Amino acid sequence: MVQFTKRQWLTLVVISIADFCNAICVSLQAPFYPHEAELKGATATEYGLVFGIFELVVFIVSPIYGQHLNRIGPKYMFNGGIFTTGICAIIFGLLDKVEGHYPFIILSFIIRIIEATGNAAFLTASFAIIAKEFPNNVATTFASLETCFGLGLIVGPTVGGALYEIGGYTTPFAIMGSALFLSAVLTGFVLPDHGNDSPDQEKGPSIFKVLKIPGVMMAATSIIVTSMSIGFLQATLEPHMRKFHLSPVVLGLMFVINGGTYAITAPGWGWLCDSRLHPKVATIFGAVLVAAGFCLIGPAPFIPYKTMLWLTILGLVLHGLGMSAQLVASFTDALRTSVAHGFPNNLETFGLISGLWTSSFALGAFIGPSISGILYDNIGFRNSSMFVVATHLLVAIVTTIFLMFTKKRTGYTELPTPGLEEKLGNGDLAGSFVKSQQISITESHKSIRSVGNGISIERSRPPGMNSLIACNSYKSRAWPRSRDIRENGAAVSLGAYSHSYGAFDRQRTPYLEGLA
Repeated sequence: MVQFTKRQWLTLVVISIADFCNAICVSLQAPFYPHEAELKGATATEYGLVFGIFELVVFIVSPIYGQHLNRIGPKYMFNGGIFTTGICAIIFGLLDKVEGHYPFIILSFIIRIIEATGNAAFLTASFAIIAKEFPNNVATTFASLETCFGLGLIVGPTVGGALYEIGGYTTPFAIMGSALFLSAVLTGFVLPDHGNDSPDQEKGPSIFKVLKIPGVMMAATSIIVTSMSIGFLQATLEPHMRKFHLSPVVLGLMFVINGGTYAITAPGWGWLCDSRLHPKVATIFGAVLVAAGFCLIGPAPFIPYKTMLWLTILGLVLHGLGMSAQLVASFTDALRTSVAHGFPNNLETFGLISGLWTSSFALGAFIGPSISGILYDNIGFRNSSMFVVATHLLVAIVTTIFLMFTKKRTGYTELPTPGLEEKLGNGDLAGSFVKSQQISITESHKSIRSVGNGISIERSRPPGMNSLIACNSYKSRAWPRSRDIRENGAAVSLGAYSHSYGAFDRQRTPYLEGLA
């Protein structure tokens, strides 16, 4: 963190403020909107769908935003999303003035759908901007944003309920919507403009193409099941806790436990994924922790104890710890894996992965409450919680098998001396390397990125690559094809990307820049 530039600090601060305010606006209506809807004659099914339609729209439009992010521009998409969400929040606060059952519900649906499109644009652009601005600390900064968003989701219902008590239905929406609107004005002045990485490219990579990569598909699945676990508790934890006869304040705190744990521990998991731990290993740990947590919340049918408050609290803590590991690891894992499989390390790929993350999370948030309600009505909480346990253990097992049987790439390959002399003959780098007659491509921070005439040694750019070299190797598309390399007798292979993706390494060797 201490090595961030002024531009990076400003970017992180303004996005964090916007993230916090956005989360409050999205979640503040939970304590009082159902009551207002019932006064208008709406049923639980109707106002439940008002909440559910939000996640469904985010799931549908996020990949579209991600695919066209480079064309629209991340700053315009970011600010447009915040403006849209803020304005919709203010308008949503005027619904109490609407008379009649059907006009109230129809307008609620319309406003929430438009608000969801703005929220999806904001989230997709913010993740992409973070990946662009912080290539060496993707997981850490992503986790910081998730902490702010998680805190907003925790504070939102509390602030909303308090403002509702003070000034009625309109007050919380007017105040928090205006705050989000002002944060959009702030980001309009402070947020840097990233331009267009590839203006001559007509069609960017497709989300269906990136999902064909097994590692990315597994990361998306991890996001979905984690989001499902969150939605499961949102719909069923309150009726499960009724036997304890808790006060509204204490019951509200029960919903804060896993979210608070998530907000506190997410930066730690981000640091581990950046510097110490492979993201898929973090995913395995997270899935096991979530499964263990749900075994205690019920508790599981095979545990011979009744539901106990302290056991439920411990289970919620484990759930928060596990979901922070899975959600943080999945984003950086999908980004690394897509780049390692040939996707360009540019804004288009960042936008694509951001849209995939947002869409996957929204899908899980839509499926989770729907399935949990059906299961709870038919088999009760203790038995239905085994659904979450089973899905997470399945993710942990499949990810473990994937890591065990994934073929590791060769660390380095020698280049023949004659070819090397031709490439480096006229360059400043020739002397010492021609004498040694050998080039080793080891970890990404020790490799030669580009040599003579813009020829890229590595087919995919590791995230820590210098921007100038990225321009030489990617935009010019000047790397040799595998067939051409084989014909010239030089088999060049890319070493496995470092486990410390983009992490700060005190023993880092300076990059050898290209001559193109």
